[in-house]
Amino acid sequence: MTDNLDLLTSHKHSKVRGMLHSFLESQTSGGLVLLICTVIALVVANVPALQHLQELWYIEAGISIGNFKIEMSVMHWINDALMAVFFFVVGLEIKREMLVGELSSVKKATLPIFAALGGMLVPAAIYAIFNHGTPTSNGWGIPMATDIAFAVGVISILGKRCPSALKIFLLALAIVDDLGAIIVLALFYPSHELNFVFMGLALVVFLILILFNKMKVNSPYVYMLFGLVLWYFVFRSGIHATIAGVLLAITIPSKTTINEVRFFVKVKHLLEKFKENGNSEVEVLANPKQMEVIHDINEEVDAINPLMHRFESALHPISHFLIIPLFALANAGVTLDGSILQMSPMPAVVPGIFFGLLLGKPIGITLFSYISVKTRLAELPGGVPWKQIFAIGMVAGIGFTMSIFVDNLAFSDPVYLNMGKAAILVTSFVSAICGMLAVLLTTKKVPSTAQKKIKK
Repeated sequence: MTDNLDLLTSHKHSKVRGMLHSFLESQTSGGLVLLICTVIALVVANVPALQHLQELWYIEAGISIGNFKIEMSVMHWINDALMAVFFFVVGLEIKREMLVGELSSVKKATLPIFAALGGMLVPAAIYAIFNHGTPTSNGWGIPMATDIAFAVGVISILGKRCPSALKIFLLALAIVDDLGAIIVLALFYPSHELNFVFMGLALVVFLILILFNKMKVNSPYVYMLFGLVLWYFVFRSGIHATIAGVLLAITIPSKTTINEVRFFVKVKHLLEKFKENGNSEVEVLANPKQMEVIHDINEEVDAINPLMHRFESALHPISHFLIIPLFALANAGVTLDGSILQMSPMPAVVPGIFFGLLLGKPIGITLFSYISVKTRLAELPGGVPWKQIFAIGMVAGIGFTMSIFVDNLAFSDPVYLNMGKAAILVTSFVSAICGMLAVLLTTKKVPSTAQKKIKK
């Protein structure tokens, strides 16, 4: 009886752990947490009794070791340091997709690359048309980005109604979109005046990390240590510090140190050794020989598990459930007092972002996809008509995280900064609603298992 209870308890614990693991791995859950933090930030910014809490983001904090000192506000630590970790994870995701995923071959990559290119250029052009010759003309990069967490969260709500081919297309498109946004950040939105000495030092560290990769150095601590140095040099160079995360991701080894045959043979031998040293009356933790075998198995698992995958698995939940929510709490606090609507004429930044994301994204994605298919450079996913490509393009109009990030770099005037954030929030919400409706209108309802049985 006791054994059965222990087995049942163990099963329940295992089930809870499995559910927690699924939650942490889910982009949908990440989008939900991000939404909650956004709502909290908006409440704090618009409720007078809570507005003093925003001062927390402007508290100065720093690190001092001997003559070395670096100090900045909490908000800057989030935007420049923690977001570098987020960009590191994004860089790893892009690298994985290029090696073994949806961007691993020319045939797979062509359509999402063209779609993402259109989804960046057309929104930027629409913004530029509205803002040409105005103080907000530098914000053309704001409507170029798609927020993966929110976009995936929206289509996940639709469940089976959204075809898997369409979901894969959106993911691949969003990953290429992220790569484009990173390039735009690096080239067009420096955080301060460029310092070529620190830029050169960053290049030297980057080359050393590539050398480590070629030498098959597989210690995570080596890459973490040099990654910190790389971040500091990029931070001081004038290029936005988050780019250091992407550069570091490029250097992380993607190959295993042993092959699968050696892994199988070695682990099989160790399991046999584990069984030989077993004693049904003794707990494993009390058996030194079995603990030694477990240690050896762990070493073999680490050897067959690429460092790139280990970093991604460890940092993905931290990125999506800590860093991005903190970013939202610190940056999404926009005062929604209706003052924008009362301005006459309305500042060009508002329609530039609104129409750039809401219309520019679906038009650009559909147009460039159409060109790539008609020129036979790419082909549509099986069973996906053009109307569904346009519908998923509307979902891609959810900008949020990256758009707010660019907004912070594009404007120094707090009025335009606040207007840009307000426009991003409103447009992302409208794009989410319109995108969901568009997907529902362009797809057929999938019959349930019970309905299928009744038909039979």
